[in-house]
Amino acid sequence: MDSSQVFKNIEAHVTGFFNTYQSSKLVFHNLNHTTYVVKRANEISGHYPLSEHDILVVFLAAWFHDTGYLFAPAEAHEEKSVETMRKFAEENAIPQEVINEAESCILATRPPRNPISLLEQIICDADTYNFGSKEFKETNELVFKEFQNVNENPLSKKKFDEGALEMLKHHQFYTGYCKELLKDVKKANMKKLKKKQEKNEAEGSVLENERPEITEKLGTTKGMQTMLRLTSSNHIQLSEMADSKANILISVNAIIISVILSVLLRKLQTDPYLTIPTLIFLLSSVTTIVVAILATRPKVNVGTFDEADIVSKKTNLLFFGNFHSMALNDYENAMRTMMKDSDYLYSSIIQDIYHLGVVLGRKYKLIRWAYNIFMFGIVISVLSFALASYFYSPEAAAVGKNTTGSPF
Repeated sequence: MDSSQVFKNIEAHVTGFFNTYQSSKLVFHNLNHTTYVVKRANEISGHYPLSEHDILVVFLAAWFHDTGYLFAPAEAHEEKSVETMRKFAEENAIPQEVINEAESCILATRPPRNPISLLEQIICDADTYNFGSKEFKETNELVFKEFQNVNENPLSKKKFDEGALEMLKHHQFYTGYCKELLKDVKKANMKKLKKKQEKNEAEGSVLENERPEITEKLGTTKGMQTMLRLTSSNHIQLSEMADSKANILISVNAIIISVILSVLLRKLQTDPYLTIPTLIFLLSSVTTIVVAILATRPKVNVGTFDEADIVSKKTNLLFFGNFHSMALNDYENAMRTMMKDSDYLYSSIIQDIYHLGVVLGRKYKLIRWAYNIFMFGIVISVLSFALASYFYSPEAAAVGKNTTGSPF
């Protein structure tokens, strides 16, 4: 029997099984999990003096241990996995002794686990290797999703995590290699689950003691905070877009002006009929630049406030223009006063959003003017260049230079 070919046949057969019969509901017990278990089984086996016979047993059991999920409910998948393994092994003339030992390994993963031989222990540890790895959080989420998918009465995430913690408490690794390697990370995973469980219990206790109107008020407050934060963020993004549009206009028209000054002005000495179109082009570009600069030119306030402004809640401490000239201690005291007063705090945020909107309105109005000036200036300039070139053709210029005073 060619062992290497048998290994290839096993891998190809199980991979084909999953590719053909895989259900979208099985987000954990799929081909990825099977290949992971095979990889870990090979890792653990490498630390023990196994014979070729033993390696084949481990390999066969690792590949087939979860194939039963494709054809049977979770509670009966081990028996179905054994059935699919036996059928394949007998068709491929794998020795009966190997088949029997692989069957024992697969059935050893059925809870409550009690692996006897080293090979059974290797398969059990490979199957639960993730319990002692940093991948546990991710795999636990996948198991939860799969549980929700395949069960008519799914559990809440809280109940599921409680069950996962109990499972880790009663779980044990059997091989000396896994006991030594994975114990610390497994303890860390248990602590995280326990901490999460305690947090859920604390939050549940708080919510139970709260009156419905208080809970409703808290929900409304969170919604208000999200709305204000998103509105402010959107205003800032719109302001950045306005500045970007203004910069485009300034850059383009600066290039146009430099071309006019360096090329067209010299051309006017020989072709004076281009004077008016050139002046129109130059004037429209300069006007566009001026309006675009006005749109982006910053306006800075005095930057001071007094204690009376804080008491009367008239100053917005969230805008730098109102405090940039103040001392740090004065500003910090004012901020602490505002943070203690929720009405003042929300009022300041609303004022900040309002003033951002006012600035945006002015910016976009000026930018719209700038784009209109640029658009109409380009159109008028091109038309004037075309008309000047048409009416001031070389023949017309020659006639204009006739000193006889008569065209005849």
